[in-house]
Amino acid sequence: MLNNNSARAFAARFVDPVAKLMLRLGVSPDVVTLVGTAATCAAALIYFPTQRWFIGAALIAVFVSFDLLDGTMARMSGRSGPWGAFLDSTLDRIADGAIFGGMLLGFARLGDLRTAGVALACLVGGGVVSYAKARAESIDVECNVGIAERAERVMLALGAAALYGLGVPYVLPIALWILAVLTWITVGQRIAHVRGVLRARSAAADDSEGSDEFR
Repeated sequence: MLNNNSARAFAARFVDPVAKLMLRLGVSPDVVTLVGTAATCAAALIYFPTQRWFIGAALIAVFVSFDLLDGTMARMSGRSGPWGAFLDSTLDRIADGAIFGGMLLGFARLGDLRTAGVALACLVGGGVVSYAKARAESIDVECNVGIAERAERVMLALGAAALYGLGVPYVLPIALWILAVLTWITVGQRIAHVRGVLRARSAAADDSEGSDEFR
C-alpha cells in the first residue's frame, strides 16, 4: 500500500519483526490477507454507519496495515507470486468498498444525502480506477498513472474520518468531495494514457507496414 520507498523503509522496522513471528507460528500470508480484509469490512460497516468515526478509522488503519504484513510475509517465505498478488488486489477492492460504503451509510442515516452521494462517487470511482489499470494490463499497457492511487485515497479518507470523529467540523465531507474529484480525474488520466499508448502503437504499426511496401 505504501508507494514511497522511504515510507516503506520506515514501516519495515515495525512490520518485519511481526512478519517473522507470524511465519514462525505457521500463519500463511493468505490468512493474514483474509483476516485483514474481513476485519476492515466489519469495522467500516459497524462503526461508520453509526457515526463512530474515530474508532472506526483507528481500527481500519490497524487492519489496513495487514496489507503490508502479508506482502512482507510472502516475500520472506518465498511465496510471492501471481496468486498472492491477485488475492491481495481483489480483497483490497472489497475493503475499499466497505470503507466508502460505510461512510455512505453513515451520512445517509444522518440525512445528509449530498455527502452520501459524494461517498458513492468515491466508491464507484475507486472501482473504475482499479478496473482501468487491470483492463489496460490485459492488453499489455502499463497503467500506473494518476494523482489518486489507492494508498492516498484510503489514507485521506481515514484521516478525515478520525478528525471528524474528534469533533472537527466539515472535515470528512470536504475530504470526500476532494477525493471524488481526484478519483475521477485519475479515471480520466488512465483512459487518456491508454488511448495515447494504443494510438502510438497503431501509428508505429502503420509506419512499419508502409516501410515494408517499399522494400
